[in-house]
Amino acid sequence: MNKGKGKNVALEDMSHKAFNDIRRMLYHKELVPGQKIVYRELKEKLSMSPTPIIQALKWLEIQGFAYRIPNSGYHIAPCTLEELEELFDLRQLLEPSLVPAAVENLDENGLKELESSLEAYRSVETNTYVKERLFRNREFHLTLASLSKKRNQIRILENIFDLLLLKYGGNYLPIPSLKSVNKEHKKIFEYVAARKPNEARKLLSKHTANVREQVVTSYRRMLEEKERAEF
Repeated sequence: MNKGKGKNVALEDMSHKAFNDIRRMLYHKELVPGQKIVYRELKEKLSMSPTPIIQALKWLEIQGFAYRIPNSGYHIAPCTLEELEELFDLRQLLEPSLVPAAVENLDENGLKELESSLEAYRSVETNTYVKERLFRNREFHLTLASLSKKRNQIRILENIFDLLLLKYGGNYLPIPSLKSVNKEHKKIFEYVAARKPNEARKLLSKHTANVREQVVTSYRRMLEEKERAEF
């Protein structure tokens, strides 16, 4: 292997590792929205040189997790009500539109994968760990979307879910709403398995709209309580 090429591959591997490690820190709230990133601390935490870390931060900036201020460095992007509403609006436009293609491309393997993701969510339904349920919920929705084989749209949808989960986490999704998700997932699965794309699409759209209303209402209430407390 050419030495220069090998060096580039090694750097890219380290950058991907840094990228995933920083995402993990976001998940565990070791990095929080609005926080300034201190390179020295991040370098020590990840045991890496600055180059792959900076590359990882550039990727995170593209995805909306971070932003850069000239002569100041990178910061974790803040959470806002406007962004939350926009993310759900985008999800509601995109995700149901993939259902017809998903049903059209459905085969036995795809049906088994979708059923497996459905069961994975049901297995943690009564677990008190909210984030685990949210990630299993993500798995079901993205498995369904992946059946459409529309790679670019799937990639956009994955980024929307990542932003919702890693930035907003389980803090703003009311727990009671999660109990009804299992029934809706099961019905969506049944429509897809029966090759009924219109019914599956309508229910998925309604499901997403309901979740949006609950999450946005909960987040708005949290902001109002915070504002009263500061006053």
